[in-house]
Amino acid sequence: KNNTRMGSWSTLKVAELKEELKRRGLGISGKKAELVARLEEDDAGKDSGRPDAEAEPAEPASVEAEPPAKKQRLPLESQSGRMEEGTVPEPMETADGPLPKPNHVDAPQEGLVSEDDGAAAAAGGNDVDKGEHDVDDDEVALAAQNKPDRTMTTSSCPYLSTINRRLLDFDFEKACSVSLSKTNVYACLVCGRFFTGRGPSTHAYTHALQIGHCMFMRLDSGRVFCLPDNYEVCDASLQDIRHVLNPTFTEEEIASMNSRGWSRDLDGKEYMPGLVGLNNMKANDYANVVLQAILRIDPIRDFFLRRENYSGASTPLLERFGELVRKTNNSRAFRGHVSPHDFMQSVMLKSDNRFSMEKQGDPVQFFSWLLNALHMDLTKGDRSKASVISDSLEGEIEVTTLAGTGAARKSATDLVQRVPYLMLTLDLPPAPLFKDAMEKTVIPQIPIGELLTKFDGVSIQDDVRLGRRKMRILSLPRFLAISVKRFLKNQFFVEKNPTIVNFPAKGLAMQSAKGPATYDLIANVMHDGDAKEVQGTFKVHIHRKSEDIWYEVQDLTLAEALPQVVVLSETTLMLYERKESYNP
Repeated sequence: KNNTRMGSWSTLKVAELKEELKRRGLGISGKKAELVARLEEDDAGKDSGRPDAEAEPAEPASVEAEPPAKKQRLPLESQSGRMEEGTVPEPMETADGPLPKPNHVDAPQEGLVSEDDGAAAAAGGNDVDKGEHDVDDDEVALAAQNKPDRTMTTSSCPYLSTINRRLLDFDFEKACSVSLSKTNVYACLVCGRFFTGRGPSTHAYTHALQIGHCMFMRLDSGRVFCLPDNYEVCDASLQDIRHVLNPTFTEEEIASMNSRGWSRDLDGKEYMPGLVGLNNMKANDYANVVLQAILRIDPIRDFFLRRENYSGASTPLLERFGELVRKTNNSRAFRGHVSPHDFMQSVMLKSDNRFSMEKQGDPVQFFSWLLNALHMDLTKGDRSKASVISDSLEGEIEVTTLAGTGAARKSATDLVQRVPYLMLTLDLPPAPLFKDAMEKTVIPQIPIGELLTKFDGVSIQDDVRLGRRKMRILSLPRFLAISVKRFLKNQFFVEKNPTIVNFPAKGLAMQSAKGPATYDLIANVMHDGDAKEVQGTFKVHIHRKSEDIWYEVQDLTLAEALPQVVVLSETTLMLYERKESYNP
């Protein structure tokens, strides 16, 4: 090879030409014609430097026609995503010749940073390019590296039969299972794992080469690609997967939500769209019961079924809550339960870990926090603006603070304030301290009407911090939330009051300044556990309108319940819906 004369370089292959150029210390980038010309120029310069060299006519640089080569995959070192430092992968051969290589041949390998680039990054420079799976768009990443656009559309992909729908689960956080990156995340439709990118050296591309799984769906758009061949697959059979990834609903479907029947999952098991089990990761049963209750509020459910209703004020909490609402109401789901893992991640971030899925919480406090957080996000921080939350649950009470107490301690007259509310709180009488003659603890009972006298405008409530106050309901919302203060926290522990509140399932009479109103119960959150300590689990009773049947829901378990059992439970939160006879 070293004695090859000018004019015969064109008979060598590209790899042999690069080897010779590398031995001479010359650049190895470019097409075959450029490599031949570079060698011929180098030979001409050496011959002109020798006085006794015979002048030989230089043949023009030409490229002999080579038979079309079959398309081949990257070499083994490139397939594994690891190459020796300083080496450059061989170009892929196609029928039209070798594919062009990146402009900068001596640039560091993808995913690696050279020492100079690392120093520049540490100094605050912007010369270090993002990795292929860190760019927000794969098309931009491929174009930035001068990679040819080999994306094509086909409906006859031979790998469609490898898709395993039973392993697909889009409820968890959409992050790469290798790098934990949340950019350019693809789901392997064969094993269900998440990976980033689809270009060479990305995790999805490496997974396709090493494992042989070829079908990948981009999670933010639902587009399906076949790797490592890198072409888009457009087939009608993929619509059910896209609908599970991001369920959509028409106006007609939303209008008929309360009259739907049962559906079947992939295994043929029946489930109720809108009333499905929620997975308990560790101790998030307090949040599951609140979510089940809020999903009974029709305006809130219908609002979040259409993403365009809140796209202008999108926040992570709104996005995750909207996704959860749509997935729980999906009638074409692959399984009859949903995991709120992604939603609870956003809750932990928004509440600064006040509410977690690893520690038991109070459903009443979570209910109040979640409604206020959703309202503030929808109104972009303006509490005075209206939202679907305030339109559904907000009422108004008149609070009169007697002179000389609380906020009116420096006033000679009573202080009257109009205060909006999303939930009414009832106080239980103290639990008995002694046992009866049979040496058994008596569990007292009290009717809800006696507790509601707190808001009749006459009864005076004494509070050390707030003073002596009287409260009167001015307006009642369409959906009335009533909480029972069952857990008392002292200096040493949290104690549960076991008093039973007798409340009606239908026909709760409420009085306001605008007149009377009648409410029917639609959800009841209860606690089942020790009466001394807050131990046990939270359950919720749900009334399904399409069947007029009560169900007891505990995480993934759903069972029918008698109305007589519902009204005798140790309730902590009740949700009522007003009948249409009331005129606010």
